[in-house]
Amino acid sequence: MSDCNSCSVCPASSALDRMGINVGKYDYVVALAGNPNTGKSSVFNAITGLRQHTGNWPGKTVSRAEGGYRFKGNRYKLVDLPGTYSLLSAAQDEEIARNFILFGRPDCTVVVTDATCLERNLNLALQVLEISAKVVVCVNLMDEAKRKGIEIDARALGRDLGVPVVLTSARTGDGLSALLRSIEEIVTGEITPEPHRVLRDGPFQHAVSELIPMIEEIAPGLPNARWVAMRLLDGDHRVRQALYTGELTQIAAEQKAYKETVPMNITYGSEE
Repeated sequence: MSDCNSCSVCPASSALDRMGINVGKYDYVVALAGNPNTGKSSVFNAITGLRQHTGNWPGKTVSRAEGGYRFKGNRYKLVDLPGTYSLLSAAQDEEIARNFILFGRPDCTVVVTDATCLERNLNLALQVLEISAKVVVCVNLMDEAKRKGIEIDARALGRDLGVPVVLTSARTGDGLSALLRSIEEIVTGEITPEPHRVLRDGPFQHAVSELIPMIEEIAPGLPNARWVAMRLLDGDHRVRQALYTGELTQIAAEQKAYKETVPMNITYGSEE
């Protein structure tokens, strides 16, 4: 991997200014999600350099990493979520990723996928799209895909998913400028994604519509009541229990507070 602090070799160097964890007042929060072994950490390192903070999620043993960067005048807090294959189980790392995307409501979620086994990785991307429309799919490890003769049509995949798709090779910096631009377009509203979600049958959709107002009455202000309704109909006992005990409302408040946490003693680099 190239030296992430060597801005002269970074394709995004003309507009990228790494700020590290001392983000101070930031304009947008970006979550980084993905399966293990997709090069997600390489994407994180390439954007933030070595100016990062690592620790554990509040009350959890699962580690987290945060960093910051400035791009075209806006300041971003980048949160590296635990690597996970799914958002649907009760595993601790999957709950952390799901809760942050669902309740923390990042301004954009980047789903990092492996170009050499894209079909398997898109399972997580589709689950994220059920929660949020503000998504960029990053198809990473394109250098390895090319060596294996694999070609990815980013434009066609973007049309199929309804969100921006960017091809990258984080280890060499290829595609990072396009990734940063796509994030910017999402958070500023320059583009409005229309994710293509998995369609269920009519009775299921009718049941979802009936459940949504009930959920909103039990947990006012809960983000994405539609997703919660779908999990209830799929028999997710953990979500059902959390809804009726008030835990979902508590989690939502905690994630909102975490997203808005501002470290002290912060300094910024000058934008190039």
